[in-house]
Amino acid sequence: MALWSDATDADTVAGVPARFVAAPASTEEAAAVLHEAARDDLAVVVRGGGTKLDWGMPPRRLDLIVDTRRLTGVVEHAAGDLIVVLRAGTPLDGLDLAGQQLALDSPVPGATVGGAVATATSGPRRQLYGTARDLLIGMTVVRPDGRVAHAGGKVVKNVAGYDLGKLLTGSYGTLGLITECAFRLHPQPPVSALVLRTAPAAEIGALLAAVRAEQVVPSAVEIDAPAAGPVTLAVLVEGTAAGVRERAARLEKVLGGQATDEFPSWWGRYPWDQAGMKLTVPLSHVPDLLDAGVAVRGSAGTGVLYADVPVDSAPTVVERLRATAVRAGGHAVVLIAPQPVREIVDMWGPVAGLALMRRVKDRFDPGHRFAPGRFVGGI
Repeated sequence: MALWSDATDADTVAGVPARFVAAPASTEEAAAVLHEAARDDLAVVVRGGGTKLDWGMPPRRLDLIVDTRRLTGVVEHAAGDLIVVLRAGTPLDGLDLAGQQLALDSPVPGATVGGAVATATSGPRRQLYGTARDLLIGMTVVRPDGRVAHAGGKVVKNVAGYDLGKLLTGSYGTLGLITECAFRLHPQPPVSALVLRTAPAAEIGALLAAVRAEQVVPSAVEIDAPAAGPVTLAVLVEGTAAGVRERAARLEKVLGGQATDEFPSWWGRYPWDQAGMKLTVPLSHVPDLLDAGVAVRGSAGTGVLYADVPVDSAPTVVERLRATAVRAGGHAVVLIAPQPVREIVDMWGPVAGLALMRRVKDRFDPGHRFAPGRFVGGI
């Protein structure tokens, strides 16, 4: 039986066409595919929901796309232990875990479990529940040579091999193919409320400080700052009815805002059209990013924000935002941009530990066949 088929015109990654496509339905099938791909020296890129294939740089070469659309479903749900094991191609949207939740927000509709882990994406509720790296407790991965490796386990306190899971989280598919992930779950909160306040950008710093001082344990503190005009601050609280009611009332008072149970259309969505950046800064420097003349949105409670980058002024905007973030002790990377922009801007900026990252790549993928050139430093 053929392990892969010919690619179509739609099978591209950041504009680079593939020759073949494989869609394994199990870890064993994926291992067979990658074993044969290694034998034939094929360059491989993994595709989940296809929602972030334009992130990063185009691959230097591309022979085979491994599609995870058949690697879907719940392998195990241990409700008593608050653990779930999911196949990598499972969409994050619409997970039904019987009163429990995988608190991993997806800013892009249609994203998969494996894609979210591989790109380390997270959404508003990272403030309370953490990121994919925090929620992940185990992983099954097929290495580029076709060998299967396991990290962690299905118990929260089982940390054996956990560093492998951390290593692959955010690696952009350059170290192997994730086929299964084990996550810790949280109870689904019975009640939630969102307190909104719209104010000039100059007032946001004081409002954020007031939220922190109230110690209401918000699940998320988000901002939406258009390129010009006032900024909207949104604070999410979850829990029991009485607790949410009391905390929302305190927030209404301190913010001069209003509580609602309806989320704004921008909640948990990236602000960009064609090009965008991820910015990380200490909390005290979040207001510094709100007066940049571009749309900025994201988690003011964790210092992780996203900016829309106008294509016609991309070099100037990228340089200005990166300088602001780096001066504050943070980072700034261009996540997505059309090819003409990629050719004239530094997508990643200064990256500490690049030499170590290259050694890890050499160890896991000595032939540099997995997503070659997609990641920082040409990894």
